[in-house]
Amino acid sequence: MNWKLPKATAAFALLATLWMGSAQASVVITGTRVIFPGDSREVTVRLMNDGDAPALVQAWIDTGNEKEAPEKISVPFVLTPAMFRLEAGKGQSLRLIQTQESLPAGRESLFWLNVLEIPPKASAEDSANKVQLAFRSRIKVMYRPSGLAGHPEAAADQLKWTFARQADGNGYALKASNPSPYVVNLGVVDINVGGQKHELKPNFVRPGETAEFPLPAGVAAPTSAVVDYGYIDDWGTIKPTKQVTVGGAAHN
Repeated sequence: MNWKLPKATAAFALLATLWMGSAQASVVITGTRVIFPGDSREVTVRLMNDGDAPALVQAWIDTGNEKEAPEKISVPFVLTPAMFRLEAGKGQSLRLIQTQESLPAGRESLFWLNVLEIPPKASAEDSANKVQLAFRSRIKVMYRPSGLAGHPEAAADQLKWTFARQADGNGYALKASNPSPYVVNLGVVDINVGGQKHELKPNFVRPGETAEFPLPAGVAAPTSAVVDYGYIDDWGTIKPTKQVTVGGAAHN
């Protein structure tokens, strides 16, 4: 088996459209997120090829723009190996090494690990009957400086919730402000208004920032609502939901 290796930019343009497809990748990342302790020089991430064929794997770190080409991204880490062949049924460890570039010491910094799986080039006979897809997996990498105040498990309790217009002016949103130094990853965000439940798309909230969760079209910001939310811990588990009452909608 061999691979037809397109130019990096052309490959990335194709792969970016496929990574969220319904088909399943053979190369899987062990774990759902990476915590990089600030007092560590490097961490390792394990990959496994659960498929029945070898795959060419490309890995890189990004800063949040999933569409940006790998060669244009600047991050304070070195990832090695960045490209390799992974045999069927075998594993490979990636080394994520921090460079000398400094990161904020008073809060977590958020990055993403990308793993791109390129299957072997099909034979002439197979290529006439099969569509080959490349798969991209992407998980969060949270750089956690040592000595941060508080505890990541308690950060979700500190979220401040309000209703306001969306930043783009289109409709209303539930907004969560995070005063803690930790990234809060939310796995569940629901609101109950007048006995009617609305499931909102969960997201993350960076330290010191505010994230918005758009309300369904046609739903105005209520004067009072019950918000149920659950956060995702360091091991990828959605913790039991917390409940808060949010009032005083801002109609600015």
